[in-house]
Amino acid sequence: MNLATAKVAQLLIAVENFEKGVSFYRDILGIPFLFSAPPQMAFFDCGGVRLLVGVMPAGQDAQRGSTIYFEVPDIAAVYSALTAKGVGFKAEPHLVNRTPKSELWLAEFTDPDGNQLALMSEVATGRA
Repeated sequence: MNLATAKVAQLLIAVENFEKGVSFYRDILGIPFLFSAPPQMAFFDCGGVRLLVGVMPAGQDAQRGSTIYFEVPDIAAVYSALTAKGVGFKAEPHLVNRTPKSELWLAEFTDPDGNQLALMSEVATGRA
């Protein structure tokens, strides 16, 4: 047995302030809110993968390091909308890879707790 057919079902995003974290993911990023189990857990639906925004239990440090990439169809529009809401991006959307069929664009940012996040968009080029 191994994880060959497993799917990612849930990701934990550790935050220091529960209400501030919930507000950022629900109100700023607009990720659909599912339910909460206060005072430390809130759940969101991100394209079928559940995001758990939670405060770490006392005595446990948050592990930060992985980046969550949010795939969007129009990276420029989402970048503009989030920038208008005060999200600070490291750079404007930029091309990171080009194939004969598509281009991959990224725009990296962090949440208020320093968790690494990014917008990602794969755009068909129409070339074959």
